[in-house]
Amino acid sequence: MNEAWYRLGMLVVLVAGFWEGVMAVVFRVFTEKEPGVMTAANYLPAPWCYVTAAGAALLAVVVIAVLDARHKKVLARERAGVGA
Repeated sequence: MNEAWYRLGMLVVLVAGFWEGVMAVVFRVFTEKEPGVMTAANYLPAPWCYVTAAGAALLAVVVIAVLDARHKKVLARERAGVGA
């Protein structure tokens, strides 16, 4: 994968983690909005929706860290001229 695919992957994971994590909690606490596809954690009862939202946000951070590490490894390999 080249640099653009890693950046796109990180962006998609960031948006999904933000909406499923942080925004699910914001919608649950501050609005009367019904649960939807992007706030699926809100379908769960009260204590579990927050745990699930925090887990989704944490999982997004972990996936972004893994993608960033692989992205840096690919860039280093391209700079060295191996596998370009």
